[in-house]
Amino acid sequence: MASLVLGLLGFLAYLLYDVNSVTRKNALAHSLFAVGSVFLLAATAWDVAAAWNGGAFRTAWSWLLALCALAFGCILLYTLFFSLPFDETYRSQNAPRRVYDRGMYALCRHPGVLWFFLFYLCLGLACLPGRLLLHGMTFSLCNLLYVLFQDRWTFPRTFPDYPAYRRRVPFLLPTARSLRTAWLTRRSAADKGGAAL
Repeated sequence: MASLVLGLLGFLAYLLYDVNSVTRKNALAHSLFAVGSVFLLAATAWDVAAAWNGGAFRTAWSWLLALCALAFGCILLYTLFFSLPFDETYRSQNAPRRVYDRGMYALCRHPGVLWFFLFYLCLGLACLPGRLLLHGMTFSLCNLLYVLFQDRWTFPRTFPDYPAYRRRVPFLLPTARSLRTAWLTRRSAADKGGAAL
């Protein structure tokens, strides 16, 4: 139960980070994104350790699921921190900023939600009979609610061109067109410019 509360506190920190990024823009509160991430990682590690001690990871199937979770976790990290300009996205508080609409962010407006859900689904199944599957699905629901808040409140106030981005890119489920656009606009090592989302 304590790990669930810790993870939920992580999402509260994310929410406060978003509110601060639009309203007060307090430099200290800008670190709440990192704080929320530490809380969520700690909650996950706590549940994985409990599952390990409870007898999980004893079959080839559970290790295969854990490897799938690792792959989805890497895609999630890439999506959040490497597929878009890091400094403009996480450090800069200057406005107005423009939406980054290439690669992963042409696929859908919140691609991290997909990889986050698949990460917790695979890791939760690998950790059975532990509690991580339930906690991971709870965190996935919180993540969905969080990006709904971002989509309707934070980003329209942060990015002047967000309404146009919202009209042309699907919210969560990619389409054939968005898949094609994502592939054609994927970020290369040479692509250092662009805007932040």
